Amino acid sequence: MFNGPEIWIIILLVVVLFGGKRLPNIARNLGKAQSELKKGLAEGAAEAKKDETPKTDSK
Repeated sequence: MFNGPEIWIIILLVVVLFGGKRLPNIARNLGKAQSELKKGLAEGAAEAKKDETPKTDSK
């Protein structure tokens, strides 16, 4: 996808645009968002699996 020089240029641009002090905050927020996304996907998969199971009538 990216070669070595492109990665370094992107990293340099991110540091210049956001500054060194804000990068840890941004990374922390991205990590939280990723964990929330994974949690939501797992809950959605569990809900879909629960809906797939056939319901039996006990008459």
